[in-house]
Amino acid sequence: MSNQAKKDQTQELIKETAKNLFFVQGRFDATTQEIADEAGVNRTLINYYFRSRDNLIQIVFEEAQRVEKEKSEVIQKSDLPFKEKIAHFIENGLQTSLQYPYLETYIVSQINKGSFHRKEIDEEHKEQILKDIKIEMDKGNIEKMEPIQFIFNMVSLLVFPSAVRPLFMENMMIDDKEFDRLIADRKDIILNMLFKN
Repeated sequence: MSNQAKKDQTQELIKETAKNLFFVQGRFDATTQEIADEAGVNRTLINYYFRSRDNLIQIVFEEAQRVEKEKSEVIQKSDLPFKEKIAHFIENGLQTSLQYPYLETYIVSQINKGSFHRKEIDEEHKEQILKDIKIEMDKGNIEKMEPIQFIFNMVSLLVFPSAVRPLFMENMMIDDKEFDRLIADRKDIILNMLFKN
């Protein structure tokens, strides 16, 4: 294996380890040493490749976000009927929640710190989705409301349980396995709440 390939492999290992500690295990306070120990590498390598723990986390987080954005764009640009588009969007969101149970909690914590800014949707897409929602309301498929309220409802139903996962698990005395089962069951529940037929 070439030196470059070995370097790339080590970088990838560190990133995957950080992603796992943060977004899968919810260990947001994991130190550089803990990340290094978990990856089985020397701590100095993290600083060598990523300069700092915060920089590493930023890179890992942006990668996770990019995957999400790409999935959303595929749905937005597809020719599927509106309800099917929404169903796919919800399914992708729930899959992400199962893959990275603490990603939403992390986003909320970053917003609270004032260090989280990203624009996920461009003006054209926004206008199109609001127009599509209005058409569905006129057809009687969705309860009449301001179209943006439909988006609030969808995102809340999709994201909120995962964003407060630790709190729910503790108060409802639910373990990880049971919580994952409940999240996996949410697709039809959400669709039935959003659509009249």
